[in-house]
Amino acid sequence: MRETVKIIAKNNKAYHDYFIEEKYETGIELAGTEVKSIRLGNINLKDSFCLIKDGEISVLGMHISPYEKGNIFNKDPRRTRRLLMHKREIMRLFGRIKQDGYSLIPLSVYFKGPRVKLEIGLAKGKKLYDKRQSAARRDAKREIDRAMKTRTR
Repeated sequence: MRETVKIIAKNNKAYHDYFIEEKYETGIELAGTEVKSIRLGNINLKDSFCLIKDGEISVLGMHISPYEKGNIFNKDPRRTRRLLMHKREIMRLFGRIKQDGYSLIPLSVYFKGPRVKLEIGLAKGKKLYDKRQSAARRDAKREIDRAMKTRTR
């Protein structure tokens, strides 16, 4: 029996600004009202990033809107949230970040069965000319697809 995966939010800006080298699935420590708000799709990953401090990994800048019926149980929408990974994986990522100039960027939030998961990517920043090159490649592919589509008619 496979667990169903339901994607809630994707960080498309991350693919535009970074080269994604590796992807990791992490759990995330949330309050009950935050989970209900995520089920409604009220989450934004746009300017978020991950930080490793004291052997723990956490995500900063992730915005989860307050749950409407949560009243006093609602938490701060931009609070730091701890991620759940094995210590060995965290230390390996810490070494890569310190040594090679990589960053940890949240890529997507999804439900895997009843649990909320966060996919993070080990990313290296793109320069302006890299972004232009990616855009040119994407446009060329679109033109080729368009030409092939009209030729088959």
